[in-house]
Amino acid sequence: MIWAYPDFRLLLLFVGLFALLYILYLVRFWKINRKLKVKKRRLIWKMVLRTVYFVLFMIALSGPSVGSAMKEIKQEGKDIFLAIDLSQSMNAQDINPSRLQRVKFELKNLVKNFSSDRLGIIIFSSEAFIQCPLTFDQNVIQLHLDGLNTSLVPNYGTDIAAPLNMAYQKFQNENDQENKSKAIILVSDGEDFGENLPPVLDKLAEEGIKVFSLGIGTEEGASIPRGNSVVMDPQTNRPAISRLDATNLKTIATRTDGAYFELSDLTQEIPQLINAIERLEGTVTASRMVEASANKYFYFLSAALVLALLDMMLPVKTLSF
Repeated sequence: MIWAYPDFRLLLLFVGLFALLYILYLVRFWKINRKLKVKKRRLIWKMVLRTVYFVLFMIALSGPSVGSAMKEIKQEGKDIFLAIDLSQSMNAQDINPSRLQRVKFELKNLVKNFSSDRLGIIIFSSEAFIQCPLTFDQNVIQLHLDGLNTSLVPNYGTDIAAPLNMAYQKFQNENDQENKSKAIILVSDGEDFGENLPPVLDKLAEEGIKVFSLGIGTEEGASIPRGNSVVMDPQTNRPAISRLDATNLKTIATRTDGAYFELSDLTQEIPQLINAIERLEGTVTASRMVEASANKYFYFLSAALVLALLDMMLPVKTLSF
């Protein structure tokens, strides 16, 4: 027999309390009835009955499991690239404390939900770079997320096609081609100055690589800090305003059979993003056989309850006539 909760110290505590309280009960009962003719046999039967169902309650509390069988446990996993926009517009503060700081906080919590999946990080602006290759090591991912800032990449505009194409190439170069469950989480404000997006989306769709777009910012937008000033628009000679452009991000998600989500102070769809990725069918990466047993506590609990009811129905007669 296997015990699900073998905490014998707790059981001994309950046994001690039961014995102490029952002894006090017997002493009190005997004092009250010492001058009366008590049917001791009925009292003894009651004591035995209560001891039996107390023991049954203790057995049920310990979670007895009887019998065993071998069960195959399959471990499924996915390959997921985080493609994170590090253009200057990610410093805009239409989201507190800024777009990038909020993204770092949310992604650090997000990746904790995918401990059995391989994660990688691609950073981009006008160019894309591998910040962290695919790995199961959550600590490495967290470390790279902590260090994200807009100075890590050249900032001459934003080309969304670049990170998507890089993720596609890395997926194609993976040695384990049997892993067909691949996805990209694209984190950006949606501004795109590239021209190669449609062909990349066709390749991703053909390979079944889904892109889940996370739009950062608001439609009202905000100016872009740069040191002690802001980025200026050379055409108007006024502060440049960066706004969330959801159109590109929605198109990317739709073309790859993914989904679009938003993150701002008013809209927080990170939980929905996590659920969408969790629903992806993972590839079996490992399996093992474990011994499984069924918890039979219910039978002991049922017997104890029946005996407890019987105890209530059989009062002790203190007088005999």
